[in-house]
Amino acid sequence: MFIWTSGRSSTSYRHDERRDHDLLDKRKTVTALKAGEDRAILLGLTMMVCAIMMYFLLGITLLRSYMQSVWTEETQCTLLNASITETFNCSFNCGPDCGKISQYPCLQVYVNVSSSGQKFLLYHTEETIKINSECSYIPKCSKNFEEALSLVNVVMENFKKYQHFSCFYDPEGVQKNVLLTKLYSSNVLFHSLFWPTSMMLGGLAIVAMVKLTQYLSLLCERIQRINR
Repeated sequence: MFIWTSGRSSTSYRHDERRDHDLLDKRKTVTALKAGEDRAILLGLTMMVCAIMMYFLLGITLLRSYMQSVWTEETQCTLLNASITETFNCSFNCGPDCGKISQYPCLQVYVNVSSSGQKFLLYHTEETIKINSECSYIPKCSKNFEEALSLVNVVMENFKKYQHFSCFYDPEGVQKNVLLTKLYSSNVLFHSLFWPTSMMLGGLAIVAMVKLTQYLSLLCERIQRINR
């Protein structure tokens, strides 16, 4: 008796198994790439949202204060007089649900502005005017008055030692005073906007690179189909 067996059966099975295995590997690879692309896009969108929130917070705080500041011009100031005039009451925290009253010495510094030749009262920053418009420098309120007095004396001696220094004034002449330091200068504004801008650009770059990769992948797949 002659029994005929097909020589292709085992070979076909191995070929089908190899093909199924390749398809499974390809699907796993595509799934992994898709998950990675989704995570990358999510990261990019999160960075852009955080940058927008930072822009919003900076816009209502720092940028608005910068735009409202009238001390825009820098000039040279010459010390005329620096003295401690009186003391003012202040409150400080000593713990939860605890507040006590202390005092701080008021330092007044008068300067001559070289741009106009006028006499002005000098303030440390914009915040100094808001706290007490009679004082040029206000130390941090503490329970020890002697420490505050010692700190103010050091500041006063530094003014007397360096009698010529840069200051900021109002070119429109609305504010009859000058500032030693601006809290919201152009340099501060630049450094504050640098990081959210970098985050925004980084998020856009990540999303753009992922979209470009997806487009090139689809383009290659179409070319391969045409060549087949």
